[in-house]
Amino acid sequence: MDWKSIVSTVAPWIGTALGGPFGGMAVSAVANAFGLSDKTEEAIKTALSGATPEQMLALKKADQDFSLQMQALGFKQITDLEAIAAGDRKDARDMAKTTRSPIPALLSVLVTAGYFSILIGMMIGILKVSDSQALLLMLGSLGTAWGMVMAFWFGTTNEGGRKTELLANSPPVKL
Repeated sequence: MDWKSIVSTVAPWIGTALGGPFGGMAVSAVANAFGLSDKTEEAIKTALSGATPEQMLALKKADQDFSLQMQALGFKQITDLEAIAAGDRKDARDMAKTTRSPIPALLSVLVTAGYFSILIGMMIGILKVSDSQALLLMLGSLGTAWGMVMAFWFGTTNEGGRKTELLANSPPVKL
C-alpha cells in the first residue's frame, strides 16, 4: 500500500485533496500532523512508514481540521474535491484534443526519457548517488512527474473512475 492510500484511509479529506489543486495544502496538513519541518512527499512517506498510533490520531485530527477549512471554502463534501481533480484532468485532456499541440506529448516523452535515463544510469553505475544528493532529488521529481504523465494519458485506474461514477450518481449525504 502506498503512502497516499494510507493517508486516504485515515484522512479521507486530505487524501482526496492530494490528487487535486489543493495538494500543497494537503501535504502541509500531513507534515504538520507528524511535526515535520520538511513538508515534502518523501518526508511524509518516511514518517508514515514508522508512524505511531498517536501520530495516526494526529493525522485524523488534521483531517477534521482540513475538512473544516475546505467547508469554509465552499466544499461541503469530499466529492466536491474529487470533482475538481477529475475536472482538472478532463479539461487538460480536452485541451490536448482540441488544440492538437505537440507540447504535452513532447513533455511526456522528455519526462519519461529523463526518468528512465537517470534510473538506468544509477542502476548500471554510471551515475553515483553518493556523488550528488541533487541526483536523488531529480529522480524523485521525475518519478512524480512520470506518474502524472501516465495519469494524464491513461487516467488513474478503472477502479478510480468507477468510484467517481458511483459517487456522482449517489444521493447526497445529509450532515
